[in-house]
Amino acid sequence: MNIGIDITPIIYGRGVSRYTSNLVQALNQKTGVRVSAFGYSLRQRQLLENFVKKNQIKKNSIHSLPPSIMSSLWKFGQNSVKKYLPSIDLFHSWDWLQPPDKNMPIVSTIHDVAMIKFPETAHHGILRAHQRSWKILKERQAQIIAVSQATKKDIINLLGIPHYQIHVVSEALPDEFRTISQLLEEEKAVMIRNNLQLTKPYLLFVGTREPRKNLTNLIEAWKPLAKDYQLIIAGEKGWDKTEQIKHPNLRFLGQVGDEELVVLYSEAEMLCYPSLHEGFGLPILEAFFHGTPVVTSNVSSMPEVSGNAAELVDPQSVKSIQSGIENILDEPIEKQRKRLQRMIIRLQMFNWDRVANETIEVYKKAMRLQE
Repeated sequence: MNIGIDITPIIYGRGVSRYTSNLVQALNQKTGVRVSAFGYSLRQRQLLENFVKKNQIKKNSIHSLPPSIMSSLWKFGQNSVKKYLPSIDLFHSWDWLQPPDKNMPIVSTIHDVAMIKFPETAHHGILRAHQRSWKILKERQAQIIAVSQATKKDIINLLGIPHYQIHVVSEALPDEFRTISQLLEEEKAVMIRNNLQLTKPYLLFVGTREPRKNLTNLIEAWKPLAKDYQLIIAGEKGWDKTEQIKHPNLRFLGQVGDEELVVLYSEAEMLCYPSLHEGFGLPILEAFFHGTPVVTSNVSSMPEVSGNAAELVDPQSVKSIQSGIENILDEPIEKQRKRLQRMIIRLQMFNWDRVANETIEVYKKAMRLQE
């Protein structure tokens, strides 16, 4: 089985980037599967080439073109993937751009459709691009990978793609996150701790600051506890208005590096993640890896990921979020120990070897249907 994969998402340094790199690495370990890489970037072509070299992907086609130009070429049927990788049996695209190869089986991963459910959270240009891509996938009857049951339901209801074309394959903790955590020396961790000024107990939120992350309700739920606990918000500045909220114990760190994130998780009293909607919810697994308790929402994909290991709350209720936080803060030692055991078990359920095996089954189905 010779699989072509669009590795372009790797350049963006986000969740879809980690998914793509970890999936390629896991598939590369499978007998009977040969991975061929296709990618395009004007400014970060070297990053893609380094990834290909590091993972010893012999068949590859990396282009010095920005995605906007590749989109135009593909729109008019030019630069087909098969032209550059003629031996591939199937192409695994990302849901931003679809190749013009109409006679080749296509599999694509859709991580979430939050921009349709919460249009105020999406840039209109980004939304249009995804809508064009989703339309092509539907027209070509592509096989779709959804990263959670919640995302599968959204794809059926909001995109109109039939259930039999959608396969749930959950994500897993990125291997690089695990490696960075294990290799971080105590001396470096202490230096990071000092640089971040982690001198007081704190609750942690991780993610881009946008309305669906529900930070306004989280901040209101935290305020009664603000005297004793800081609230640290780590992640890119998005387009919500929470940074206008001023409080001496409310800290906005912006985007942080992987090592800083490891220290933040390790030192936090808990991760507070009461999002209104998530395609998967990777920070939940990241917190579990560090033995950090989690308060998260009882909606969307978050119960699928956290199971019985997190404190589930109603994200629309400030009172419910506050109660969830207090339940963990007041938890006796024995209950803390049992919660940790559940976190460890839950984390083990998600691994990249399983992701690769289940993804290969989707490839097989896509190829059978094309015969």
